[in-house]
Amino acid sequence: MSEGVVASARSVDRRDVEALLDRLVRNNRFTIAVVFPVTGALLLLASAEGLLPEVLSFNPYLVLLGTVVMRLPLVGGLAPLLDRRAALALGALVAYAYGIEAVGLATGWPYGEFSYGVALGPTLGGELPLGLPVFFLPLVLNSYLLCLLLLGERANNPTVRLGTVIAAVIAVDLVLDPGAVALGFWSYAEGGYYGVPLSNYAGWVLSATVSVLAVDLAFSRAALLARVRECPYVLDDLVSFVLLWGGVNAFYGAWVPVAVAGLFAVGLVRLDRFDFRVWERVAGRQSG
Repeated sequence: MSEGVVASARSVDRRDVEALLDRLVRNNRFTIAVVFPVTGALLLLASAEGLLPEVLSFNPYLVLLGTVVMRLPLVGGLAPLLDRRAALALGALVAYAYGIEAVGLATGWPYGEFSYGVALGPTLGGELPLGLPVFFLPLVLNSYLLCLLLLGERANNPTVRLGTVIAAVIAVDLVLDPGAVALGFWSYAEGGYYGVPLSNYAGWVLSATVSVLAVDLAFSRAALLARVRECPYVLDDLVSFVLLWGGVNAFYGAWVPVAVAGLFAVGLVRLDRFDFRVWERVAGRQSG
């Protein structure tokens, strides 16, 4: 078989996989973006409050599975843009995520001294979550895509783009970390902001900067913007984030994180990324 035929077959196979993933997400948007995060929030809260049997309480494989499902819109949205350059840049970012987390666990730098209280799936070396990229990369990518849409032409200015996305990533962590600490996912030796030290956010300035530069290298900004505009579900993972972590923080009365989650919701509504017609179609099928 010639190299051209092999390359063509691989291209067809990839297009088939992308089309299958696209149909899966499009046909199950409400389930993925709403049912999964709401169910996940309820299970996490029930686990933290001791209301579930041990086999289900903070079950690491359920946590990891639920997270992977909620990431499907982001994966399906960006899959057509993944080429060798993107793979190398994102691979480097994955290596950075593992490295900085390992350093943080060992030394307390740059996020502050912390330790995990709940297993988030299989681990490397007994504590470092193997699924860390599934938790880390989407926080950065969702922030980048949201800011790209909100900024419009201003995103062409690298200083504006970098500063805005860094602020968005830190805002994401202003929601995530307090909720995770309240649930017992991890804890810090010192508190400050709902049990999270301010040094944590200084650390996120570093990680967000590295991440934004990596994403800038990974994708053509014009192609990325075109894809985000044409793909209705690519930011559904951020919808899930607002529902899950906004709900967890509301349960524990952490109203500042709830307000920050609300700002993300406002941005999504402004960009018409809360597709209420999805719910209308689901309700119509059920009534029919």
